Amino acid sequence: MDEPNTDVIQGTLDMLILKTLSLEPMHGFGIARRIEQVSRGVFKVNPGSLLTALQRLERGGWLDAEWRQTENSRRAKVYRLTRGGKKQLENQTADWSRRASAIARLLKAEA
Repeated sequence: MDEPNTDVIQGTLDMLILKTLSLEPMHGFGIARRIEQVSRGVFKVNPGSLLTALQRLERGGWLDAEWRQTENSRRAKVYRLTRGGKKQLENQTADWSRRASAIARLLKAEA
């Protein structure tokens, strides 16, 4: 049997990062781990994709970041949502809900 696909659905990584950071500030590894935990292992985030997305979101003004010491005395860049990031999350969530509803209707359609 083929392994199930655990890639994050294209176009949703930014939304998942924003949602994760709306709960609390965290570093990249924590973000990836939280997405995997909350999705119960359905989604695994590629570290390279995560870094690129975090940089894009920071450039867009949706995240702020600062270097901090972690619990195990390592330096890590900790990200937090900005006011603009909260608005972006609202917009992306509304768009995702609209699209998911449309897909659900199409899957339920009968001849």
